Amino acid sequence: FLLFFYVIRYRHDSPIRRGEIAEKSFRFEITWTIATLAVFFGLFIWGSMLYVQAYQPPPNALKIFVTAKQWMWKVEYPGGQREIDSLHVPLNTPVELVLASQDVIHDFFVPAFRTKRDVLPGQYETLWFTANRVGTYHLFCSQFCGTGHAAMTGSVTVLSGPDYQHWLSANGTSGTLAQEGGRLFVQYGCSGCH
Repeated sequence: FLLFFYVIRYRHDSPIRRGEIAEKSFRFEITWTIATLAVFFGLFIWGSMLYVQAYQPPPNALKIFVTAKQWMWKVEYPGGQREIDSLHVPLNTPVELVLASQDVIHDFFVPAFRTKRDVLPGQYETLWFTANRVGTYHLFCSQFCGTGHAAMTGSVTVLSGPDYQHWLSANGTSGTLAQEGGRLFVQYGCSGCH
């Protein structure tokens, strides 16, 4: 807009006198600089609030634990159900994934959900989403994690509420991973030395 304004205003046959030195006014410059700064800070605060909200799962979210390991995804549900390279979630329910890595950096990536999170060794990461369509979707590790990286795939299956409850009851549990590990700890005599 300004380019066209100046082209027309200061054209060759314009009656404007170009030899006069305009009087400098800092009021205009200070005003538009402060206005721009205020708009910038307003957008920054708004964007920051949206960013924080996007990373905070709703309080009623279903919490599922996912452990990445070369080259598989191990999943454990609140009821103790476990599976490898497969994740089952209910339809229209907020799901919070608590992600951890046992070895190297992995990346939990579900393209259909536009969801991606680095999974780092030695710390927990969280990721949440709400699936709104029944179906089975691809799960990938999108961080090169070794020679078997290309095979580190899985699936996310979204089930309706009753189907999800049926799936949970059909996939019973023999205890949590901690309880199962405790049993193996005693069974193989680890407790004798450790």
